[in-house]
Parts: sequence; structure tokens; C-alpha cells
Amino acid sequence: MTAARLWLVRHAQPEVALGICYGRLDLPADPAASRAAARALAQALPAEAITVWHSPLQRCELLALELQGLRPNLAPKPEPRLLELDFGHWEGRGWQGIDRTALDAWASQLHEYAPGGGEPLRAMLERVWQALQDARRLPCGDVVWITHAGVARCVAWLLAHGPGRAPQAQEWPAAAPPFGGWTVVPLPAPGQAI
Repeated sequence: MTAARLWLVRHAQPEVALGICYGRLDLPADPAASRAAARALAQALPAEAITVWHSPLQRCELLALELQGLRPNLAPKPEPRLLELDFGHWEGRGWQGIDRTALDAWASQLHEYAPGGGEPLRAMLERVWQALQDARRLPCGDVVWITHAGVARCVAWLLAHGPGRAPQAQEWPAAAPPFGGWTVVPLPAPGQAI
């Protein structure tokens, strides 16, 4: 049996203007782009049993349902721990319009600062870590998360450093899957070190 993998799939392009902070805003995604992403993903996924979890936001749910339409054996399940970071009152505002001192405070205290009064990265890392632990205990092989760039970055950090280290802004992973794309990482079995 091959080692399990975690497929970190990013939703398709959301229907929002460029430069807008939209973390938890429940925005729709481009339907045609979601269908195209689902077709590519359906062809890439293994034929054997896999588990599909998705962020409850509609841009992720749309891709999950499109995938299920192509692969009816996949039953996507909403998973709130796969939500993007909550940017509080920054949500829906242009990044250029957010107070520079607040942005600097967030960058200097990345782990503890709650941007816009929302969610600190520490809390997001904890919930993603718990979801990762649950995914490691699943009885089937590969696991698919249809989620957001922030969650993919959290997984990259956690797999590289574990849950105990607080990241600094300059070392936080910048890479994330493109809209409608994915990355695949090993999913360590329970008992294996991360």
C-alpha cells in the first residue's frame, strides 16, 4: 500500500475585485473556472477510496460539488477547520485602505495579532493542526481538502515545523496553490513524526 497523501486544493477564482481583503467573506467563485478545476482534479485523483473535506464557504463548496458530479463515489464533507483566516473588520475592504500601522503590527506579531480584530494566526494554526491530526487517523488512503491559500500555507508550516513553533512574518510560507490548482504533500500516518 502506498503512503497516504493530502491534496490541498484551492478554490477557483472568487468573484471579487483585485486588492480586496476577503478571507472569510462568503463569496461565490467563477462557475466555469470551478467546473474546469473539478474536471482536472477528477482526472488527477486516484481511483481508490479517498476522503474529501471542504471549507464551508461557497467558493469551496462549489468546487466540491462539481467534483462529486464527476466522481459520484466521492462524498464531500464540510469542515469548518478548513476556513480561511478571519480578517475581522478588514474583510471586504481594499488592502490599500487598511491603516498601515495596523498592517505593520500584524506583520511584527504574526502569530498573536488578530488582523481587523478577527483571528490570530496562532488560532488558525491550531485548528488546521487538529484537522491534520484527524485526517491522519482516517482509515482510507488519500485525503482531499478543498480550501484556501491560508490553509495550504498553514499545512506547509506545520509539516515543516510542527505545531509548537511561532512563525515570524519573514519565514511564513508565501507559496500556495493557484486558484483551482493544488499541491500534494505526504500525510504521515499516526505515530509518525511530523
